[in-house]
Amino acid sequence: MTHPTQPPAHATGPAAASAVVGPATKGLRLDAERTVADVLADSPRITDDAFSWPLLTLDDAALDHNVALMARLCAEHGVEHAPHVKTAMSRSLYARQARAGAWGATVATPSQLRVVRTWGVERVFLANELMDPRDIAWLRRELEASVAPGGAPFEAWVYVDSIEGVGLLTRGFAGATPEVVAGLGVLVEVGVPGGRTGVRSTADALGLARAVRAAGLRVPGVAGYEGSAAGGTTPEDLAKVTAYCRGLRDVAAAFVREGLVPDDEPVVVTAGGSSFLDVVLAELPGPLTIPGSAGTDGPDGSSVTRDVRVVVRSGAYVTHDHGFCARMDPWDRIPGGEPMHAAAVVWGQVLSVPEPGLVLCGVGRRDVSYDIDLPTALWLRTLDENGGLRPAQDLAGARVTGLNDQHLYLTIDPTPAGSAPVTTQIRPGDVVGLGISHPCTLFDKWRVAVVVSDDDQVVDIVGTEF
Repeated sequence: MTHPTQPPAHATGPAAASAVVGPATKGLRLDAERTVADVLADSPRITDDAFSWPLLTLDDAALDHNVALMARLCAEHGVEHAPHVKTAMSRSLYARQARAGAWGATVATPSQLRVVRTWGVERVFLANELMDPRDIAWLRRELEASVAPGGAPFEAWVYVDSIEGVGLLTRGFAGATPEVVAGLGVLVEVGVPGGRTGVRSTADALGLARAVRAAGLRVPGVAGYEGSAAGGTTPEDLAKVTAYCRGLRDVAAAFVREGLVPDDEPVVVTAGGSSFLDVVLAELPGPLTIPGSAGTDGPDGSSVTRDVRVVVRSGAYVTHDHGFCARMDPWDRIPGGEPMHAAAVVWGQVLSVPEPGLVLCGVGRRDVSYDIDLPTALWLRTLDENGGLRPAQDLAGARVTGLNDQHLYLTIDPTPAGSAPVTTQIRPGDVVGLGISHPCTLFDKWRVAVVVSDDDQVVDIVGTEF
């Protein structure tokens, strides 16, 4: 097979191509610093000398599929997508999502907000409360710079769920010009009893929205995280998520009734949408019908309608997984949907087979996510007679049963049903491919991930910025 001498056009962009990797970059085996473009120019495979174990790989076709599927479903349902980039904190992966039509980037912390601003992202959604006056002052400076002559456009949304949070924003933006204030959206977050952040009642939400408006700040609408409403996908769980989403719309309607959202804008209702995107897409879109009341009556005192702007913040879908995301998978429950594809595999070398049925691999808690599930054994590459690695084969009858800092315990069924003999004859030096569960706690363990085609060729090296 003939291999290109240059990386594909869709691979690394100019900024990432000029990034420097070297001897200290985990997953790479380099004697000196090189640019990513230099490494890719050699058309390497993951088994070449430039790479070492453990190694995080991402399947290029799976990434493309996942990004395209999410973009299509959002477009078909008339919702906007601000992908939560906390999953990978990767400029290159977000660039794929932006090219597919993402409205902006969602982040979880002020530090992540500062990072994505260095990527040039013009719309950033901090799906969290902003409580540090220093971060508020930084955000104001960014917004002021955006409206100054020659400034680049910038819009930021943040949450509030307390009067203290409103007070901090009020003081931080005191005296700001209308142009600066227009770039800041303050959404009231609605939570669930016993759940995460967010007010617990419509009355509390209204009180905060009134306080934000009294401070001269803008309230685009309401926000929430439907994942706090349920932990599974049983009919009872889905009913809880449905009730929660309907509650978000009820709060939005209450805001409209009181004239708390700008009259010339659709009211924003935003949710996460990773595990329960089917419910979010079924329940949140569609105009609100507001019964006639003071300030909202139609010309004859009748009910009025108000458009709803739905923004979903799904992030983990970009790589999906072989565990938690696969179990919660909403994609088959969406009309016209299809499964996401797991893109991430961590490869580790077999270090020891100290007793029958037990294999120790050079992968540990520093390399794979383990907060929800242990990794899943997927593939085996055996050493050939020349010390090279054969193509990957299914690894049947193997289970990950433990993790240390740098070791993974792989238990092998001595007689796995239907397996080839090679899967029970793992030897030191072989390499095992592992699927992960919950990608949001995988990428912070890596500074680069290697994007591969189906023939193991490396088509990109993407960085992370945690």
